[in-house]
Amino acid sequence: MMRFVLAFAAFFAALPAWADINIKDVTTPGGINAWLVEDHSIPFVALELRFKGGASLDPEDKRGVTNLMVGLLEEGAGDMDARAFARATEALAASFSYDVSDDTLSVSARFLTENRDAAVALLRQSLVDPRFDQDGIDRVREQVNSGIRSSKKDPQDIAGKAFDALVYGDHPYASSLNGTLESVASLTREDIVDAHKAAIARDRLYVSAVGDITRDELASLLDGLLLDLPAEGSPWPKPADINLPGGIQVVEFETPQAVATFGQPGIDRDDPDFFAAFVLNHILGGGSFESRLMHEVREKRGLTYGIYSYLMDRDGAKLWMGGVASANDRIAETIDVIRAEWDRMRETGVTAEELQNAKTFLTGAYPLRFDGNAPIARIAVNMQMQGLSTDYIANRNDMVNAVTLEDVNRVAQDLLDPSRLTFVVVGQPVGVTSSIN
Repeated sequence: MMRFVLAFAAFFAALPAWADINIKDVTTPGGINAWLVEDHSIPFVALELRFKGGASLDPEDKRGVTNLMVGLLEEGAGDMDARAFARATEALAASFSYDVSDDTLSVSARFLTENRDAAVALLRQSLVDPRFDQDGIDRVREQVNSGIRSSKKDPQDIAGKAFDALVYGDHPYASSLNGTLESVASLTREDIVDAHKAAIARDRLYVSAVGDITRDELASLLDGLLLDLPAEGSPWPKPADINLPGGIQVVEFETPQAVATFGQPGIDRDDPDFFAAFVLNHILGGGSFESRLMHEVREKRGLTYGIYSYLMDRDGAKLWMGGVASANDRIAETIDVIRAEWDRMRETGVTAEELQNAKTFLTGAYPLRFDGNAPIARIAVNMQMQGLSTDYIANRNDMVNAVTLEDVNRVAQDLLDPSRLTFVVVGQPVGVTSSIN
């Protein structure tokens, strides 16, 4: 471990002063708020847009419509069809990407300073005036359907979907944002236009920019880019009513290796004990080969190639999740070991050495995230969505280091709940039966 620490220390000596990243709060004349990190060392700008809500805004009978709509944003805009839009983007040496999760619709743009105005005008067309041509709809619909068909053969995907259906009930989180073959087939162009208006609106917008642009230039850019979007979108769904009864649900599937997804109630990002839980999770299952679960399940017993856990902070649900794959005839033992470790950590806590090693890794790895304009822009916009302050980057490692052994062990007792640790197992597990209806 000491060689690891020294290697980190040597590497950091060559890093820029990441903690001195200066985030400026910008409000445009049109009322759009954004964060800006100016960096004039290269003539390049990374722009990140986030729209809260994402695929969870899908109407109940139109699951998959937001995902399909997002896939069409680069399939032509204004008077340009898909090919013309792609050629125009390439000619400007610009890059646009569009993505969606259950909680967020994401737009990422990268462009050179010399082409900034033209690149932003092109991006604006994709957001404000997408074509949604029928040939594009048909093409992207088939791409979505191909993914849906493929997921039906993937034990990992099957486990995730079964877990979501069990845990989230009638909330949109309970079903795949891709929709089903049936729901996607029924979607019309009108449905897609409605989804565009529902999801891409100014009342759920977060913006960050990093690179060769001033505060005034960014303000002008954003008003031109975004003020023609609808002022308001669809209401956000209510928080999910979480069902984590403890026990096991088995999904029969022919595969030589069983896959298990597991979870229990988690913790809100705003909770005062979040950092203690964050460090605790690293020790339990988030620290790869340094974690207890990896040591107990893989290194001591050879039950798996890998196991992990993580804190999941969705807008409508907070879970403590994990996953593992093991041979069908060994998954029962794997589950027993996970449960035992969950219980042991709750009852006896962690050691001072484990805590220090976790802090060393977590504070050491953090600066490595800030390796360019685009990663910094992504981090900044995610900070906004989480309600963090502009000085969070400078203070984050201090908050990790402030976690005490007493904090971690108290949170282990308060938060870890073996009685609600719920498993969904996909495969042909030997000695494992469903205890959840």
